[in-house]
This record gives sequence, C-alpha cells and structure tokens, in this order.
Amino acid sequence: MKKILIANRGEIACRIIRSCRALGLKTVAVYSEADANAKHVDEADEAIAIGPAAAKESYLVADKVLAAANEAGADAVHPGYGFLAENEGFARAVAEAGMIWIGPRPETIADMGDKERARLLAHGAGVPIVPGSPRFMVNDNAGLEAAGDEVGFPLLVKATAGGGGIGMKRVDAAEDLLATVETTQNMAEKAFGDGAVYLEKLIDQPRHIEIQVFGFGDGGAVHFFERECSIQRRFQKIIEESPAPGLKREIRDAMATAALALTKQERYRGAGTIEFILAPDGQFFFLEMNTRIQVEHPVTEMTTGEDLVGLQLRLARGEEVSKLQQDSIASHGHAIECRIYAENPAKNFLPSPGPLDVYSPPSQGGGIRVDTGVRQGDQVTYFYDPMIAKLITHGVERDVAIEKMLAALDDFRIEGIVTNIPFLKRVLTHPAYLGGRTHTGFVDEHKDDLFKE
Repeated sequence: MKKILIANRGEIACRIIRSCRALGLKTVAVYSEADANAKHVDEADEAIAIGPAAAKESYLVADKVLAAANEAGADAVHPGYGFLAENEGFARAVAEAGMIWIGPRPETIADMGDKERARLLAHGAGVPIVPGSPRFMVNDNAGLEAAGDEVGFPLLVKATAGGGGIGMKRVDAAEDLLATVETTQNMAEKAFGDGAVYLEKLIDQPRHIEIQVFGFGDGGAVHFFERECSIQRRFQKIIEESPAPGLKREIRDAMATAALALTKQERYRGAGTIEFILAPDGQFFFLEMNTRIQVEHPVTEMTTGEDLVGLQLRLARGEEVSKLQQDSIASHGHAIECRIYAENPAKNFLPSPGPLDVYSPPSQGGGIRVDTGVRQGDQVTYFYDPMIAKLITHGVERDVAIEKMLAALDDFRIEGIVTNIPFLKRVLTHPAYLGGRTHTGFVDEHKDDLFKE
C-alpha cells in the first residue's frame, strides 16, 4: 500500500494527509469546483476534480470518487467521516475494484448503520439498550399508538438510517405522535432514501459518553477510554473532552467492557466509536456505533498519545497492530476540543458563510492543537458543513485544559464572518460546566446565560 485516495475534504482530509506523510504514503485528494484551491488539494501529492460544488454531484457520487481512485492508481481509499464514510455500497465497490478499504467490512457498516438492527446486535452482545419499538415504515404505522404507550412519554422518534442528530424528534404527548412520525419519515426518506423510524424512550438529562474502540478484524479489540460529548446544539456535538469529568471508575469500566463486547462480536476492523447515554441514576444505554473515525478523535489522541489515523493506516497495510495490548494503553491528563463554526448562535446557530478576511489560529504546541482545512482568504461556502476548525487543548488537569482553551480562543482571530467563538467561551466559563454538571440539554437549560449579547 503506497498511495491513498482520501474520499473527503476540509480538515479531516488534511488530518489524514498528515498521518499518511508520517508513514511515507502518497496521497490523492478529490475536489469539487468549490474546492479547487482548497488547503487539502494543495497539501496532497495529487488532486483530481470530481464535479460541481454541490456534494450530491461530487463528494457523494461514489462512481466519481472510485473513478478518481482508479485514475490515480490508488492502492487504498480512506473515507474520513461523513460523505461516503458509512456507505456500505461504496466500501464494497472499493474492495471489488482491488483496492483496500480503510474501514470495517461493508456488512458491519450495514449492520451498524441501521439503528434498529444495531440495537438488536448490541442487545445480543449483552449491551444495555434503551427501551424502544420495532420500526415503522412510510405509510405503514399500524400499531403506532400502542407502541407509543408501551415505550412511554416523553419519547424520541428516530430514523433508522442517518446520524449526526438528523432524523430525531422529541414527542411529549400521545396526541402529537402520529404527526411527528410522519414528518420524520418524510424527512428521512428525502435525506437517506429510507423513511423507516422507530420509537425510543427519552432519558431525561442524560450525559453523552462514548468509547473509542479499535478492532483488529479477528475478534480482538482494544479501547482508548471515553469521551464526554454532552455539550450539543440540535443534537450535534460542539465541545468534547476526555476523560469524562466526575465519571465513576466502575461506570467507565462497565462501559468499556460493553463496548468491547460488541466490537469483538462483530469482528470489527479499524477505528470505531460506541456511543452511550448515561442516565442521572448511573444506568447507561447503547445509543449507536459509528463505523469510522470520529470528529472528536483528537482529544483521545492528546490523552493517550496514539495516532488513531496512523493506526488505521498501519492496519490497512498489514502491520501486526493486533499485538497492541489493552494494558499498554493509558490516559494522561485532560483534553478538550471545541468545534469552531461559521454560524450565529443567536440565530439558532444559523450558518454564516463568507470570506475569511482574517484567519489567524493560535500557535500550536504546549498542549494546543488546531485541526483545520482552511486558510486566510478562503471562502466558507453554504455547500458544506460550516466547521472552520477544531481547537484542542491538553493539560495535566481539567481546569488547566480549560484555561488553555480560553486563552487559545482569545488568540484565535477570524474576521469576515460570524463564528461561535464567543458562545464557546460562555459555555466554558459557565459555573455548571466548570463544575462538570453537563448533560445533552445543557445549552437549552442555560440559554439565558449563554445567549447574552
């Protein structure tokens, strides 16, 4: 394996290029018309155009990406996250074309991409799951009322496909259930080509905790401890940290054991994440498995010292990474990641595309890391996710990591567009956050403090 095509763009493409370069691997970037002069295009060894700006006409067109890989003579494809990363058909097509898919088996992607099926597999592995219902297909909601009563209110209506908080709606009363289900089914049909939904009991004020796992494909696996991802807006994460503040060791160990049980059962190959919700009473439940590298993987890298992308690459090229032992993996200090977006929190986090007239990130080193796919003068467009950068800090203790983060945010200069940096600083200095009293409803609970002008 000598040449890797990166089927992605932006900061994750640049991140993958760094690990490839460190391992002496050549890289091929793909780009849309909007990204012709993008950072990831300049940093790769080669770059191939794949179509118009709209992702559905470029980055999401498997045939175009595969044709680029063939044209470049790539040995392997790394999908990053998003776009085609969890597309079973694309993974299979890469393998059928004689290239290495840097990810789990297509069958695993399919199993974990279907949330209802993933729940059943997790249950079979002995992992606790949230009470829920069978799936309901579009125009076939027979038994919905009875299922709602059995699950109990409040509940969540969730699309069986998709992710990232898309296709998830809360229902507080029985009379609102049918309308919410039909709305979610229609949205899921348009977004994912699959309108099926299921009902799931809503756990009030849970924490969102995930375990980073790495499987060797032979039934063996290790974990790299947990991440706390409870600070969210619209069910999407904006601040993550490791370790989870105040998490009891016995709960952490039980979560890790459960995560490894599912990973080993599926004979999982590569980097993945098992996500849990943790109820206030200490019970935890399986949420989903992400069959890819996560946006928030840098906090794990900062605390464990491991290059997770490098580990993916080494496994793909046949190195015996299965010799990695659990007792050799340790977590040191505390790391926090803030996702910096071109968005206006005061307007319900509305994206704010535009030119980066000034883009000056803080200096890296000394426990400060910046992962980005942009440079000064670039344009943040409405075609893609408006994340500009990920800012990560590490300290010997949580309060040190927070202090570093606040100082780094102060040093991060972005002009020409509205960003969420002031909002992030208000979260980080809020007494409840400083006290580790976080849950997935944190932003709504403290909106009067967090949305001050």
